[in-house]
Amino acid sequence: MGLLHHSNYLTYFEVGRTELFRTQGGNYRRMEELGLFFVVTRVDVRFKSPARYDELLTVWTSIVRQTPAKLEHHYELSRGDQLLCQADTVIACVNSDGVVQRIPEDIIQKTCDE
Repeated sequence: MGLLHHSNYLTYFEVGRTELFRTQGGNYRRMEELGLFFVVTRVDVRFKSPARYDELLTVWTSIVRQTPAKLEHHYELSRGDQLLCQADTVIACVNSDGVVQRIPEDIIQKTCDE
């Protein structure tokens, strides 16, 4: 069929979220050393037009809201000027037992400063 399967869009969002974290000075390795992890707690995807295999796509990612333990991201996936899909996720900071934790202050400052 040549269309990108709907489940693969989540990979694009994860790459966008990870690269945003990295460009803002975040370090997942440091978080893991502290015994902390970001986990996805909610995903909302609105498909507008299909993507096809081997197309050059762009994902725009932004943080739209923060709480002491969660970050909310918004994504727009496009092919050139054509918007293919929009999505929102909520990620929570948890420890190795899955218990929600406050995001370390230096992590919040790095991810949410504009």
